[in-house]
Amino acid sequence: MSILGPRTLLATIALAATLTLTACDPAAEAEAPPAPPAPSAASATVSAPASSPSHSSSPAGSGKHTLAEAATAGGLTKATGADAVSDVPIDPGEMREGMHLVVADYNRAGQTSGRRILFVGVDSVPEDPNKRREHLWRGLIDYALQNGSTGTPTTAKPYQPGPFGGSLECLSLPESASTTDVICGWSDTTTAAVALFPRTTPADAARLFAAMRADLEH
Repeated sequence: MSILGPRTLLATIALAATLTLTACDPAAEAEAPPAPPAPSAASATVSAPASSPSHSSSPAGSGKHTLAEAATAGGLTKATGADAVSDVPIDPGEMREGMHLVVADYNRAGQTSGRRILFVGVDSVPEDPNKRREHLWRGLIDYALQNGSTGTPTTAKPYQPGPFGGSLECLSLPESASTTDVICGWSDTTTAAVALFPRTTPADAARLFAAMRADLEH
């Protein structure tokens, strides 16, 4: 085996030192960023929210409402006794558990005879209450035409619904006189109701119906 001379040995040691410093150079390490540490199981798990927030605002008077008979409604007096309505004069549509049907007729102030104001309403409506109102409307028109009303129904017009909101509309059954029989109906988020007002005007019937609603709907 050959023996290295002093100069050759020093050159070899210098080269080895240079290679060692290059391998440990911090600048060379900075060129490649270190890999991020693996997340722990706790930080990697993200819980979904329990429920999504609603982005729609509820109008005043919205929400679930119920109907109940009232001895007086809008200043009218509920008829009682043998002359009061004793059955359901129109088909209210499918009635499911939890729904309430209110059928009543009301006398105007001082009325002792003649046709009364007939009210029919349902609450906790499972489908679109507007569709239930349309169903009640058709039944009440048939009833009216069989009980003294004449003429072809006009197009329903909207009126002020009152504090419970929703929609209130009235239509008339034209006759020869200036006042006619008027049918009004309301619907909101859970209720639908109609009423027949003999010999009145749509505007007067609408005001009276809104006043009745304040006593019949809760």
